[in-house]
Amino acid sequence: MGSVWSDTIKLPSFDPLEHALNTDVLIVGGGLAGLLCAWRLQQLGVDHALVEADTVCGGVTKDTTAKITAQHGLIYAKLGREAAKGYLDANLAALAHYRKLSGEIDCDFQHRDSFVYSRTDLSELEEESSALKALGFPVELEFCPPLPFSVAGALRFPDQAQFHPLKLVAALLPKLRIYEHTPVRSLSPHRAVTDRVAIQAKKVIVATHFPILNRHGSYFIKLYQHRSYALALENAPDLGGMYVDAALDGLSFRNYNGLLLLGGGGGRTGKPMGGWEALETFARRHWPKARVKYRWATQDCMSLDGVPYIGQYARTTPDLYVATGFNGWGMTSSMVAALLLADLVTGQENPWAGLFSPSRSMLHPQLTANVAHSALGLLTPTTPRCPHMGCALKWNEAENTWDCPCHGSRFTKEGRLLDDPATKDMKRGKPRHS
Repeated sequence: MGSVWSDTIKLPSFDPLEHALNTDVLIVGGGLAGLLCAWRLQQLGVDHALVEADTVCGGVTKDTTAKITAQHGLIYAKLGREAAKGYLDANLAALAHYRKLSGEIDCDFQHRDSFVYSRTDLSELEEESSALKALGFPVELEFCPPLPFSVAGALRFPDQAQFHPLKLVAALLPKLRIYEHTPVRSLSPHRAVTDRVAIQAKKVIVATHFPILNRHGSYFIKLYQHRSYALALENAPDLGGMYVDAALDGLSFRNYNGLLLLGGGGGRTGKPMGGWEALETFARRHWPKARVKYRWATQDCMSLDGVPYIGQYARTTPDLYVATGFNGWGMTSSMVAALLLADLVTGQENPWAGLFSPSRSMLHPQLTANVAHSALGLLTPTTPRCPHMGCALKWNEAENTWDCPCHGSRFTKEGRLLDDPATKDMKRGKPRHS
């Protein structure tokens, strides 16, 4: 059973790249971030091409809950005033670009207030409210939101939005230069090699969700992946807004076309989690007449400090760029990436470049946790192993997949690759468990 988005629209297909190619900007990865980069470059008249290993929007984009909001959990009080202002400005600019596009494209765009709630701690909401009001943004605290449980409070971001992401993508695709079923096997300065041909490019943008190039940028310790689950429920209430728990392991809510989208049940990829069963138990308790119409799962790359990595891939790669670590907020972050990277590859100044720079400090507590998980995965003496960096894979009973607890690669029972950063199938063989 797929997502509500993939079930309600069919995207066009594109031929694989069969001939050598020379372009000014090559984009690797055909999810929303890569496609919006291509759209922005097309707007600016920049020669570009996009290659996708499978099909466009075949990964995380089709499995989003599709909230367009500058409300990204509790982040502004943690950033400091200058960084918080840049982060707010960037995401409000992204929202404005979506608004403009929605005037030209029917993508079920709807204005909705966005809420971050806490079930136990009002003080963290008050701190976030103070940080945002100091920036001139009109948030408000509410104490009785229409949720099926009591909360300490909810912080309301007015005039945010939700949409159907694949309807937007379907309208943009005909204008873009795209090659599907064209996996990039190696990258070097100004050159990408696929299974069939080589591509020469003055600039390269890696938009593959989790960066596929290990030898630069240390993304294998700067990121981990968080898996989460979603249900689309019939006969459930319209809550009138978009809601997310301040806690990463909490629940999210939004409505679409008569359905209530309930998200949660997640955790670090490869680790035990509640999954769909936890969401179904919650739905039965609170809305006994509700029926599951769709169910799906997704995963998000989580950065060390809660801010995406968008910019030069590493200090030593001046013509190679990346967009990753969207922390569960891929809709606005994808648009921010498109706006920022288009400026960088065309040599324009951008006020957000320092904030999102992938080369910023790595000194955050999450780094220690990432290193520990990777070390444990590498030292665990079981098979099968992930072809990315050799970590022991864990069996995901809910989805019948092999998942990597180090970096989030996923594989079918038979070993076919589902999610990066691995770039090839897992070796088959009889599993040996500890």
